[in-house]
Amino acid sequence: MTLPVENLAINTIRTLVMDSIQAAKSGHPGTPMSMAPVAYLIFNELLNYDPAHPLWAQRDRFVLSSGHGSTLLYSVLHLAGVEQFKDGKPTGEKAVRIEDLKNFRQLDSRCPGHPEYGHTSGVEVTTGPLGQGLAMSVGHAIASKWFSAKYAKDGKDLFGFNVYSLCGDGCMMEGIASEAASLAGHLKLGNLCWIYDANKITIEGSTDLAFTEDVGKRFESYGWNVVRVEEDVNDLDALRRAFAAFRAENDRPTLIMVKSIIGYGAPNLAGTAKVHGAPLGEEEIRLAKEFYGWTYEKFAVPEEVAKLFADGIQTKGANVYAQWEKDFADYAAKYPELAKEFQMIQNGELPENWDEGLRKMWDADEKGTASRNSSGKSLNQLAAGIPWMLG
Repeated sequence: MTLPVENLAINTIRTLVMDSIQAAKSGHPGTPMSMAPVAYLIFNELLNYDPAHPLWAQRDRFVLSSGHGSTLLYSVLHLAGVEQFKDGKPTGEKAVRIEDLKNFRQLDSRCPGHPEYGHTSGVEVTTGPLGQGLAMSVGHAIASKWFSAKYAKDGKDLFGFNVYSLCGDGCMMEGIASEAASLAGHLKLGNLCWIYDANKITIEGSTDLAFTEDVGKRFESYGWNVVRVEEDVNDLDALRRAFAAFRAENDRPTLIMVKSIIGYGAPNLAGTAKVHGAPLGEEEIRLAKEFYGWTYEKFAVPEEVAKLFADGIQTKGANVYAQWEKDFADYAAKYPELAKEFQMIQNGELPENWDEGLRKMWDADEKGTASRNSSGKSLNQLAAGIPWMLG
């Protein structure tokens, strides 16, 4: 069941997507329109995330591997009220303002065509090349597990987090996604959840042209927990059950497979390749908004939707962050050296004399050595001086 106000929030995401792309005369509306329910649920219900502190160490991470669907992320970052940070400090502005959405893909907008890390707060990684975000999400999940193993004390974990990544058929076709999935299964990353939008449409047409494998069975062979959502992706309760299965799983990464209609709501384009990578056009947008029952102006955010996010992610996020700060202060008082080291990692700092071993290791070698060997020696020396260097 989806409540009317939740449906309004989902349609707000969809209309912001359509309006942004139409204004730019360029973009990919199909996936954002169909996956708006998933984005709404992840941000307003699932993420352990404070929009006022988007760099908080224990925040859950959301990675949009389908980076071409960037307006989905930008729209939900706007609704969540994520603060813009620069050089680790708040700027006093929101990360995504309405004017940024109106200037999607334009110079100086915080809404470039594909999400860019460091440019727009709330964007965890730069994505675009298909499958790349999935691989980086595995890296985030590994880091989370390492933090927990290294720093958690007294049965209380202030450092681990969950990682969610949204992907589509294009990502699943890429070799990098397969390699990353295999490693995630091998490492039993129970804190990792991929949401696979199996809409069976690519920019060239149906996936039947080149991609007919059983993805679920492949992931089961990797050691993943595969959850298939057979109901309509607009059914939030069905999605909630799928995510509950992820949260109940500790020893396997989870793949949630959903079947959406690309460009959902566009009467003449939904379910076709034409809606993948081009603006809908004013008339098709008008008809789609009519289908949604949308009666507001362009780029509008209804008051009840703003309140829904204020009462949801903003309130919950502020509460969990405040509790974490208190708990971390207690931790730092009891384990000052570990707390100092953890904060150094968060600040991007290096230990004193971190490169000492590297500077001492090189002796002249008349014969020379293979670059793979010298590289390996260098990395091992660096790891000795930087305890948190992984690889």
